[in-house]
Amino acid sequence: MPISSRLPGAVIATALALSPLPGLAQTPGQAPKPKQPAAKEQPAPKGQQAQPPRAAPVVVQLKASPSQPEWTKVCGKDERANTETCYTTRDFVTDKGQRIVAVALYDVKAKNAPKTLRILMPLGLLVPPGIRIAAEKSQPLAGRYSTCFPHGCFAEAAVKDDLVAALKKGTPLNVSARNQAGKEMTFAIPTDGFGKAFDGPPVDPQVLAEQQKKIQEELQKRAEEQRGRIGNFGNPGEAPEASAAAPAAKP
Repeated sequence: MPISSRLPGAVIATALALSPLPGLAQTPGQAPKPKQPAAKEQPAPKGQQAQPPRAAPVVVQLKASPSQPEWTKVCGKDERANTETCYTTRDFVTDKGQRIVAVALYDVKAKNAPKTLRILMPLGLLVPPGIRIAAEKSQPLAGRYSTCFPHGCFAEAAVKDDLVAALKKGTPLNVSARNQAGKEMTFAIPTDGFGKAFDGPPVDPQVLAEQQKKIQEELQKRAEEQRGRIGNFGNPGEAPEASAAAPAAKP
């Protein structure tokens, strides 16, 4: 069923640069394979070019956005369907503070209603083949893009209880996609505190709006102070990162 709720918080999705990033680390607990003798390279058949080796995937480690220090649960009632929908959401940034991903798990309080994971992905990624979602031992899921905006694209997937259980335990959520160069990228999203918010009471939307306003005012104040310090050092052209963030668009 269509979801009319919007992601709260400040989200600015930026195009992901194609510069080299750290490679994927070996999965913990996975024993290294014994070394095998190096296989001799076979020459390519005549008239056929040798295929270059596939590039290793890269991982982008994310952290919670300063504008949303905790997972937030918001609930609302759909008067037409006479059902309540809750979503637990949070925004994430890179280690350099770039806001590029937002996550929301929608839970419709109706019999046999599926839970939906909606992720705001950054620009610069291939729409087909979509995204791949995984967490610990949960079955990997395929997600499809639904809507794009100037600051990012929404991708969605119906999720099962095993993935929800993994997120409630704080298991990192891995979301994989391909950039315009065809390189696979995995966004490692921390989920600490998700279970507490998911099982806890919802936040009043008005209180949430006031909290976010206060946080953004504080971030704006810090940005102005930083701007003043830069001016004192005689570098007026070196602007700090913008703290005023655009609201997430309705899907």
